[in-house]
Amino acid sequence: MPVFKATRLLDQLREQIRYLHYSLRTEEAYVYWVKKFIFFHEKRHPRDMGQQEVVAFLGYLATERKVSVSTHRQALSALLFLYQKVLGVALPWMDELARPVPKRRIPVVMTRAEVQAVLGHLHGQHRLLASLLYGCGLRLMEGLRLRVKDVDFDRKLIIVRDGKNGKDRVVMLPLSLIPALQDQFQQSHALWAQDRAAQLPGVEMPHALDAKYPKAGQTWGWHWVFAQATVSTDPRSKTVRRHHAYDQTFQRAFKQAVQAALIVKPATPHTLRHCFATHLLQAGTDIRTVQELLGHSDVSTTMIYTHVLKVAAGGTASPLDALVAAHA
Repeated sequence: MPVFKATRLLDQLREQIRYLHYSLRTEEAYVYWVKKFIFFHEKRHPRDMGQQEVVAFLGYLATERKVSVSTHRQALSALLFLYQKVLGVALPWMDELARPVPKRRIPVVMTRAEVQAVLGHLHGQHRLLASLLYGCGLRLMEGLRLRVKDVDFDRKLIIVRDGKNGKDRVVMLPLSLIPALQDQFQQSHALWAQDRAAQLPGVEMPHALDAKYPKAGQTWGWHWVFAQATVSTDPRSKTVRRHHAYDQTFQRAFKQAVQAALIVKPATPHTLRHCFATHLLQAGTDIRTVQELLGHSDVSTTMIYTHVLKVAAGGTASPLDALVAAHA
């Protein structure tokens, strides 16, 4: 069993999550589900509960709360982490718990005209960020966490650091975005200079680099491309520093742009990544190249976009059209 500095269970949970370098969002989700589990069983300590209580809670989520498969799996992962990594309980039944299998959904994809319409209703930093998501196939947090040093104007590329599953990858830098990005760099540099003049701590550094290179977070190269206009308090360290732009702010702006463009598809910022892949495949780009640009480990994940193309390309005609044509 791990040795913790904290005495309270939830603090021990946070301590172990941070020791294993899990993200802040994972920490928030796991703490949320462990709290729900404890309150569901009238504040009993998890150490005094077992298989019956875990199964009852998961059953409640599935049958009464009717949560999605992904939410159900997240709650299960949180409880597995609690028992195995925090309480040090290795119970055989934990590995036997069934994980709901997520269904493969056809992604929402906008046409090029729809993407252009949405971009037309975004302005300033929000338009540039949306253009990067579409032009490079980035996930939203990959775009928001972009550092100055990882944009290479000379070689026309962007290095995406610490993406999903901790992987790095290289994507193209759209030539049409270079002037706007250079303007964004100037705005970000002004905020960086302001922080240095105020002697504020540097930006957040990944993993243990802050301890290894204490001054690196104060350098221009590590600064955010999309920096938040105001400083804020780090939720973990409680340090007042410059954070990257908030994802919720962009998501609201994007939703409003979709509505203003009169698009009825349930498009989200992640839809731009789907559009990137689909439009590249439509243009004849090799699927292996698209796989690398998206950072997929398995080409089967990238293949989902070909299902959209098979029908959208009109390769298979409906029998109704043949019937109508024969009697026209």
